[in-house]
Amino acid sequence: MPTLGVWLIGARGSVATTAMVGAAAFRTGISPPHGCVTEIPGFPAHLAPFTDLVFGGHDVAEISLRKRAELLAEGGVIPARLPALLAEDLAAAEAEIRPGHASGDAPQSEAAARLIRDLVEFRDRHGAERVVVVNVSSTEPPAAWRPEFERLADLEEALASGAEVLPHSSLYAYAAFQAGCAYVEFTPSTGPTLPALAELAAERAVPYAGRDGKTGETLVKSALAPMFAGRALRVRSWSGLNLLGGGDGATLADPNARASKQLSKNRTVTGVLGPGVDGQTHIDYVPDLGEWKTAWDHATFEGFLGVRMTFQFTWQGCDSALAAPLVLDLARLVARAHEKGRHGVLPELGYFFKDPLATEEHGLARQYDRLCAFAEELS
Repeated sequence: MPTLGVWLIGARGSVATTAMVGAAAFRTGISPPHGCVTEIPGFPAHLAPFTDLVFGGHDVAEISLRKRAELLAEGGVIPARLPALLAEDLAAAEAEIRPGHASGDAPQSEAAARLIRDLVEFRDRHGAERVVVVNVSSTEPPAAWRPEFERLADLEEALASGAEVLPHSSLYAYAAFQAGCAYVEFTPSTGPTLPALAELAAERAVPYAGRDGKTGETLVKSALAPMFAGRALRVRSWSGLNLLGGGDGATLADPNARASKQLSKNRTVTGVLGPGVDGQTHIDYVPDLGEWKTAWDHATFEGFLGVRMTFQFTWQGCDSALAAPLVLDLARLVARAHEKGRHGVLPELGYFFKDPLATEEHGLARQYDRLCAFAEELS
């Protein structure tokens, strides 16, 4: 029987489908687990094997997982033979996907009760020892602050009144915590970051981590920015241009949703180099790119005797293929932390995020050292 349920918000999206295909491919030996940090030889944590994972999720989309996988194969994101080879695994996951919550469907108190019930029934049906909910759905605009966000009692009173109070990502986090499930916010959305939800996580003794998976351009930034700081080179400007297609690109074409992503992507340079670095991150939707992304960064810096110099890099990759193994890493690490009695936010997992919760460390090497120490503790 599986011991770890992985419940994906946005279960029929590209990242979720790629993660489920990857887990099935690892489980059957079709592919090695490239990209999974936790599978690096010598990584210390004793985590649930891929054979112990069972998948389900919520989504408002109606496309089947098999069809989504076929589209990903056509786009070169996964090998063309996998949708047919893993048809049974995709069908099993498909049977565990439930309708997500959309605005106007029902009062949020009723929606939360249904989401909680879905999670509990999934856990009971599979006899899973624990369930980790991972949000890989579309990015939301930044949430306007409300007084009800401060205290759990006030939040629950507002929900009971029928008010539409929570952003969708936070409603899913609320349901996860109420169901006794751990939670990972893989998007830049608000999710579990509200004080009232931190109170609920403590009350239910569940851990959570986030925010916004670090997969491409920001990964490179977090490796390179500490180099400039360590060599006493003053970075004067750092700008980036991101061109992307696919569902993520379509979502970020909305200026409000794009604002969430830009805030998250800009954290690294400021976090490592401090304020005063000019430049911004720009995001443009190019439908023709499909599931692929190109990022170009340009930085100016000042060296010995004030000599001005320039640095540039170009990153081209597939976000779904980069994100999927991290989703599997995080689900297994957070489940292990839950098993070991950790609850509340897990800053030790900041290595995986652009805007890590409860930590100001953005340098990749230091984040990795902290992750390894945490994994050693869990083992």
